This record gives sequence, C-alpha cells and structure tokens, in this order.
Amino acid sequence: MTGDILSRLPDHLVAEAKALDEGDPLAAYREEFVHTDAVVAYLDGNSLGRPLATTRGRLGDFVAEDWGERLIRAWDEQWMELPLHLGDRIGRVTLGAAPGQTVVADSTTVLLYKLARAALAARPGRTRIVADTENFPTDRYIVQGIAAELGLTIRWIEPDPATGVTAEEVRAAVADDTALVLLSHVAYKSAHIADLPAITRVAHDAGALVLWDLCHSVGLLPIGLDAAGVDLAVGCTYKYLNGGPGAPAFGYVATALQDNVVQPIQGWMGHAEPFTMGPSYTPSGGMRRFISGTPPVLGMLPMQDMLALIERAGVDAIREKSVRLTEFVIDLADEALAPLGVTVASPRDPLTRGGHVTLEHDGMQDAIAQLWQRGVIPDFRRPRGLRAGMSPLSTSFVEVATAMAHLHQILSGQD
Repeated sequence: MTGDILSRLPDHLVAEAKALDEGDPLAAYREEFVHTDAVVAYLDGNSLGRPLATTRGRLGDFVAEDWGERLIRAWDEQWMELPLHLGDRIGRVTLGAAPGQTVVADSTTVLLYKLARAALAARPGRTRIVADTENFPTDRYIVQGIAAELGLTIRWIEPDPATGVTAEEVRAAVADDTALVLLSHVAYKSAHIADLPAITRVAHDAGALVLWDLCHSVGLLPIGLDAAGVDLAVGCTYKYLNGGPGAPAFGYVATALQDNVVQPIQGWMGHAEPFTMGPSYTPSGGMRRFISGTPPVLGMLPMQDMLALIERAGVDAIREKSVRLTEFVIDLADEALAPLGVTVASPRDPLTRGGHVTLEHDGMQDAIAQLWQRGVIPDFRRPRGLRAGMSPLSTSFVEVATAMAHLHQILSGQD
C-alpha cells in the first residue's frame, strides 16, 4: 500500500525520503515508540506525542510496587519531591535552566494563570498586559480574564500570522505602565519562532516581566531560559515530551524572582510546613510555593521515559532533524501539492520555523477527515489549514512522504 501511494509523488522526492531515513542518525529511536498498523502516518506529534514502549512497563511496575506495595509510604519516600526533581530534570535536559527553578504541577492553563497573577502582583502600580491576537486561545482567555478581574488593560499586538510577533512589535507595545508580556515561543498556527532573548530584553527595558509559553518548543529545540534572563515560563508535557493525554505542565520561575512573587492559589502543598495543617498560609521557599494541591503522580510517569530519550539523543540533534523534516514537507508541498492549490503558511526560513508546517487549501477540512479514515493523522486549524507536526524521534521521512501522497490523491480527486 505504501509503495503504491508513493507513486503519487515525483520519483526523486520518494528517493530523497528513503535516503534521508537511511542517513538519519536518530532513525533507531523510532523503534522505541508504540506503533500500530492502523496508523499509516502520524503527523500530530505537536498535539500528542506517541507513547514509548518502555512506558508500559513503568506504569505496570508503579501499580505493583510504588503504589501497590509501598502505598502511603511512597509519599515520604519519593512522591513529595517528585514535582521538584522532575522539574529540575526538565530544566536541565530541555530548558537550559539551573536546578531549583522548575516544577511540575497543574495544567498549562492553571500554571499560566498562577504565574501571570504572580508576575502582576510583583509589578504594583502597573496596569498594562501585552499579548498577541495570534496566540493560543488559552493564553488569550487567561489574559482577558485576569485583566477583567484586576481592572487592567490589554495592549494587543496583531502580528502577521505567517511571521509571528517580532521584537520591534513588542517594543512598540510596551510602556512604563506595562507589567507583563505574555507570548508563545513557537506559534501554534504557523510555527514561527519568536526571538526569545531579544523580546525578553525589550520587556525588561520597559521594566516589565515576561512569561513565555513553551508548549510548542520544549523538547524540540534549545531554549536557554537562564542565558536569556527569562522571568517566567510554562509548558505542557504531552507534545514533544510525550507525557500522555492530560499530563501535567511545568512552570519555571527564575531564582532571583522567586521570593518576590506570590502565587494566587494557596494550597496546602505549597505551604512551608504542609503537615502542620496550620490556621494560616505561609509559602514555602523555592519552587514548592508554586504547587497548590496534591501532585498528579500518575501523570508524571510517562514523560520520564521521554526525557531519558531526549537526553540520549541530544536536543541539538533533535532540532537538526526537525529542520530537515519541515524542509522536506515544504519541498513536497511546493513540488507536488502547489499545482493542486496548496500553499505553505509557515515561515520558510528554518531559523524562524519550529517543528510543524501549516499547509492551506480551501478543501483541507474535508481532506483531513478522509486522511483520518486512511490512518493518516495530521490536524486541522480553521479555516483551511493542515498542520503537519513531526516529532523527530518518532517520525520518519517516508512516513511524511506517505502522508503527503495520500493528501495529493484526495485533493486531486483520483482514487
């Protein structure tokens, strides 16, 4: 079936896909993921990463041993510190963050709210939040809700969807009343990579704090939070960290800022002495103060296997393959799909493009429904976008070519 469908593509592109796979230094890692015959090509790793085969054993061992045998004792033995230990590991392997600045806690939405409110409280008297209209809905909704809650104003940047927010646009938006700038490192639609160091400097020059959403960059490319002087960051773990559906997010707060911010959801687990069960709240020192309730221990298990894999492969090597994968999608689109009316809606410069490519066509929504029926799984972004998201450690070049060949067949109307 794969060989037949690949005949939809020019021979040299098929040959290139096979050659890229043969020369791929990360090819062997694909065998460590769960694959099924029902999925012909998976191009949605930027929404939900494939599970690792070793995670089956980890989950089974957890039920039998950590939970089943150690029971409540496991809290004292390991679970109480797991959010901090795992946070440090995420910081070291993927964020460029020294220990003591990252914690695994709630959902992305809850952590965005907590850190945004904490940042605003640390800038009293300032009344403006800067955000952009192309950001993920949750980020925009959080900003709108907090502004209404606190009586603040929002300065909306309206970036070019194909290029994303620039440092110049941020510079024009901030002022001496700006308290917080909230942006995504990699745009969820176009995959544009924002200039994180430059934008952070611009925010600081205005006296504001910056909160970065790292959902589409963590585990995919080098980030360097400490080197860039970032204040706060949040990221999910079910995309390129393969933590599974609903896996908890992480929050990063720079060491210099931690004692000057108070998070708004004061739960028992963030207390300086949680088991005293005292009458009033005293925040813990360090990143524990950003935990609210009981940590989601089960949700923290799968990502540990992926972090080990990322550390073995190296983020730089992962980024290199990601660039090759996205460039190959663009080559396929330009040569095989453009005659059918498909256009590329992501940056063409690899230096400013993340791990996915958005392809647009008026018939894309119906085409994606047919692709799913064939076991080819990208995702749809309204009004006319197919988002091809490749996770470098689990995606092959032939897999990408196969997906694009199926798309060609559907859009051309030829079975």
